[in-house]
Amino acid sequence: MPDLEIRVDPRTVLGKKVKALRRRGITPANVYGHRVESQAVQAETATIVQLLHTGARNVIINLHVEGEGKPRPVMIRGVQRDPPTGRLLHVDFYQVSLAEKMRTEVPLVLVGEAPAVGAYGGILLHSMGSITVEALPADIPSQIEVDVSGLAEIDAALFVRDLPIDAKVQVLSDSDLVVAKVAAPRVAEVEEVPEEEEVAAEEAAEAEEEREAPPKEGATAEREEKQ
Repeated sequence: MPDLEIRVDPRTVLGKKVKALRRRGITPANVYGHRVESQAVQAETATIVQLLHTGARNVIINLHVEGEGKPRPVMIRGVQRDPPTGRLLHVDFYQVSLAEKMRTEVPLVLVGEAPAVGAYGGILLHSMGSITVEALPADIPSQIEVDVSGLAEIDAALFVRDLPIDAKVQVLSDSDLVVAKVAAPRVAEVEEVPEEEEVAAEEAAEAEEEREAPPKEGATAEREEKQ
């Protein structure tokens, strides 16, 4: 991925007053990090949205703060959106040291097709969405692809230890955790009714039918004679 950049301005509008910024098409943000004093910044909403569309998770971004000579190496750490509309509300940038290792979560993305799903009607379960790793910022992958094309049987599984991880990246998640698995197809359970209850239900239904049935012709004539 090519180097990513974004330009921001120092922000003096704080608290609830940031609503006015959003109405002007500006998104409030913060820059913070290890041994870095937190700073309030802001940027054009359209610029941040374009940056987010690159899928820039765990990717180093050159953050140019207006008035500063050197860009800051940062990663996107948090994105807040309005739940009903999905409108962008706030972004957190985490400033990193390129010479120091850091811990972070790396998303796991399933790729390929598991043969057991088509052959046996199995259900592919994605048990883990991410793993925890430690590495230099430049060595941290934005995501890890998990190839499920080798899952050819029911109960076949891939574990954290099976992931294709670069030697520069230390995995901190338990190596025995299941990442993906093909489970047996679900069979609808039919509740068995005890024989006694079934017979009683049939007898009750027959009695109900007899009560609702019209009287026979002979029975009608007999009642008329009695009258």
